[in-house]
Amino acid sequence: MKILNLIRIALRALQRNKLRAFLTMLGIIIGVGAVIAMVAIGQGSKKSIQDQLSSMGSNMLTVRPNSNQAPGGGARLDASTVQSLTIDDIKAIQSQAQYINAVSPAVQGRGQAINGALNWPTSMQSVSPDFLDIRNWPLKDGIAFDNADINGATKVCLIGQTVVENIFDPADDPLGKTIRFNKIPFKIIGVLAEKGENAFGQDQDDIILAPYTTVQKRILAIPYIQTIYASATSSETSEPATQELSQILRTSHKLTNAEQDDFTVPGRINKYIQFDE
Repeated sequence: MKILNLIRIALRALQRNKLRAFLTMLGIIIGVGAVIAMVAIGQGSKKSIQDQLSSMGSNMLTVRPNSNQAPGGGARLDASTVQSLTIDDIKAIQSQAQYINAVSPAVQGRGQAINGALNWPTSMQSVSPDFLDIRNWPLKDGIAFDNADINGATKVCLIGQTVVENIFDPADDPLGKTIRFNKIPFKIIGVLAEKGENAFGQDQDDIILAPYTTVQKRILAIPYIQTIYASATSSETSEPATQELSQILRTSHKLTNAEQDDFTVPGRINKYIQFDE
């Protein structure tokens, strides 16, 4: 009975103070709505960031030469000219890494892509076949180059949608056509699926992919590589994969405990590091 009396009293209070009750309800509704809206915005932002990062690659790790290293303490060198990364590093990672499921060397050059009277300034990223898996990058048409193309340094390429739109007429099929990049002919064997802009506003489709050996030998004439792209086995193993990469490269480069890294890996503080003997 006491509960029923309390309910009757509460109802009479609400009837006598309708404006107060309405304002109280309005405050509660606005507060709950604001919390729901903030949670929804937060989840949407999180999803957007995850999608942007996912478009850049699957748990991708990037290794570059350490441009802070200069002989005799002189001027810093451009990272693209530092020769601290080699194919031997790739082989060491492939044979020793437990938290890496794909790795690709890379060298890059800029130039004009030319098709007949049409041309477009773009970049050529020369990589291994694993690069497409690392970047989660499917093909729209055609096929990817393989290890036979790597071994033979063949002049074949994959082109992005931006390049297609700027050097081919809409009615043209680029597959099988030959274009020139810095006066070197390349046969198009595949067209990359569209990726759009990355998180930094860069057009990911403004690119040509080719076997890294082809660009090393025929365009840049260099024996070293400029970048190593790797993919961790999962997002949870990204941190141990980073540490693993660093230790493998230090061993490959025969660095002593007192020597600084001659490479950089994201998420790693490049300091003097002690390793267990």
